[in-house]
Amino acid sequence: MFLEILTDPTSIVALLTLIVMEIVLGIDNLIFVSILSNRLPEHQRKTGRLIGIGLAMVLRLVLLSLIAIIVTLTEPVFSFQDFDFSWRDLIMLAGGLFLVWKATTEVHHHMQGAEEAEDEGQVKVSSFAAVIVQILLLDIVFSVDSIITAVGMTDEIAIMVIAVVVSVGIMMVAANPLSEFISKNPTVVMLALGFLLMIGMTLIAEGLGFHVPKGYIYAAMAFSAGVETLNLLARKNRRKRKPAS
Repeated sequence: MFLEILTDPTSIVALLTLIVMEIVLGIDNLIFVSILSNRLPEHQRKTGRLIGIGLAMVLRLVLLSLIAIIVTLTEPVFSFQDFDFSWRDLIMLAGGLFLVWKATTEVHHHMQGAEEAEDEGQVKVSSFAAVIVQILLLDIVFSVDSIITAVGMTDEIAIMVIAVVVSVGIMMVAANPLSEFISKNPTVVMLALGFLLMIGMTLIAEGLGFHVPKGYIYAAMAFSAGVETLNLLARKNRRKRKPAS
């Protein structure tokens, strides 16, 4: 099956396209994992990231094995007023509300400077468990969205499996550098939390039946990241000039 995919130009194009789509959709998940894992004691952070991202891959592969059920998640199960709700809508709605709540509490946490006041000895064990549970909850939401997107792009299960494994592998490689970068730059933390708030609101809108083009979301994220990059470079240049003055 794998050799057939590599020798079929149509399958190769579908695979590469799906890998790119899975990576783009995984950015949301990766930001969430990076922020939460940075709340752990330093010696547990890498393990937390690997477990969180590993769970994402396991969930995606499990959902692929239940593809016949996943496809039916888009069918309406009940109506309210003028809205028809499917199981996918309910999952997106619950995930969006959770993400907005979590991002808001994290913003409050950083605004209050709670990190400095935490007693490390009291949170090591419970924090690890809590972080993994929260990552798992969002993994479920992002995995359902990811697999439904994959189903809409190809009918070949093998292509979906390869795309999931490759994209999650890339996420695992990128997780540590991204988390370290976020932890060293407080303003980037707030920007990432802003991204999560926006993604959460987008999930809520999707759950209510309002389609939000993903291109607009990622364009806004790219523009904001570009502005923050300029800010980081400006601060770095100012620090370099200070000793000389």
